[in-house]
Amino acid sequence: MKYHFLNTQLLGFLLTGTILLGSGCRSDVEYWETKPEEMVISQFIESNPDFSEFNDILEATGFKSCLSVRGPYTLFLPGNQQMKEYYALKGVKSYNDFSADFLKQLVLNHIIKRQVETNEIGLGAITELNAIEDYISSEFDGKDIILNKNSKIIKRDIYVSNGIVHLIDKVLDPVTKSIFEVLESNPDFSIFTEGLKRTHIADTLKIISVPFGTKTTRSRFTILAIADTTFHRFGIYSVEDLIARFTDEPTNISNRENGFYRYMEYHCLAETYFLNQFMTDYYPVLSFEIAVSMTVDFDYRIDLEDNKRFTGFYIEQSNIPAKNGAIHTINDLLPEGVPKPRQIVWEVTDHVDLKQGDYYLKYSQRFFDGQNTFANIKWSGNYLLYFCNTNACCPINFDFLMMEGWWWIEVTTPKIMKGKYKVYGNTGWGSVKSIFEVTIDGENTVFIAELLLGETYWGEFNWTKTETHKVKLVAKSAGELMWDAITFEPVK
Repeated sequence: MKYHFLNTQLLGFLLTGTILLGSGCRSDVEYWETKPEEMVISQFIESNPDFSEFNDILEATGFKSCLSVRGPYTLFLPGNQQMKEYYALKGVKSYNDFSADFLKQLVLNHIIKRQVETNEIGLGAITELNAIEDYISSEFDGKDIILNKNSKIIKRDIYVSNGIVHLIDKVLDPVTKSIFEVLESNPDFSIFTEGLKRTHIADTLKIISVPFGTKTTRSRFTILAIADTTFHRFGIYSVEDLIARFTDEPTNISNRENGFYRYMEYHCLAETYFLNQFMTDYYPVLSFEIAVSMTVDFDYRIDLEDNKRFTGFYIEQSNIPAKNGAIHTINDLLPEGVPKPRQIVWEVTDHVDLKQGDYYLKYSQRFFDGQNTFANIKWSGNYLLYFCNTNACCPINFDFLMMEGWWWIEVTTPKIMKGKYKVYGNTGWGSVKSIFEVTIDGENTVFIAELLLGETYWGEFNWTKTETHKVKLVAKSAGELMWDAITFEPVK
């Protein structure tokens, strides 16, 4: 009892002292902690000592101020322990041992210029590129989300006033190797890799960026790779066995017409597709001469035949990111097929150098140099207007090309698979209609007497080669043109 009495006295004395001290300053003292949603990303990082390493890197690179503005942004944030593990992996003691350029790449590799919640992340890749224009691959281990085959999201969807933060258990190491170098570094694909070397397709797959008009653009590829163990099921134990299976001309395999070259190229698509970016469609190979058929329903089915035979993916060995593409592992030999021509609806705003502008899919922009601005859009007139308005109800993706007054405009299409097509233009006008003439590859196809909204038939063509085409519109009366798309409809 005595012990209890003494402690009660002491507690009363301490409480009394606290009250007296408090009354000597202010009578109403309130303490609160700022909630994450009331902070911008930079404040959220700075407010927690567990993220001091990343905070110091933001200050060293000058990116802290970027994460203090409106956004929205997504940040995949590693803690101090993850940063120290990364230093050890890289053989350095601190971030100061990295070059300034590498530190910038490291920070930007963790940022996406859009708010991405975890319920948007699927099996394949985050659809929005990160700040260094790389895809971040995504897959699942049970309920866990794994990024770039290595980093797990350990705390999801922390909302801040200018975006969202996800905590990760490993630093996202910037991807630097080309798609071929990533494949070559894996000994499980030795036969397939050697086939790409022998045909010299590997030389193309090593290219990370190329000049395009007045700009430089990132090369983008997809490899449907075959592991050695799959080849072994078919009695193929060397690249010589593989060559013998697909050609009678083993000394001429770098020729595009050679059977082995065509077989190897058939596994190399001309764009980057992670699994969640595939749809039921045809996907052109590097030369665009042929395309791979993809059916996506309850499964991914490549070159489906009579709803029975098809090639599939080994999911765990797919979605492998590279600087210029994605690698997927397939479970069969995937013999080359020749699919029939398909309908193509091509937006005339779909140009690599146009899409690099900050305005693309955001706001309208005028251009005045009709010969040097873009590689595959040429024009003459007052100006070319890239028109974008999310309130527009008719255009695909809410954007189109617009001309006014007396003008002509010519676009070069992507490669269209050889075959017979009916061609339609999707055009409209503003306040003044324009009468115009359409030519395709220099051939006068149709004279538009009265411009109608929507699709207009422009002619029928039988193309014997897979190649690009030049489509030119020339005003025959002063007025406005709004040009959204061209449709190529196969003739059966």
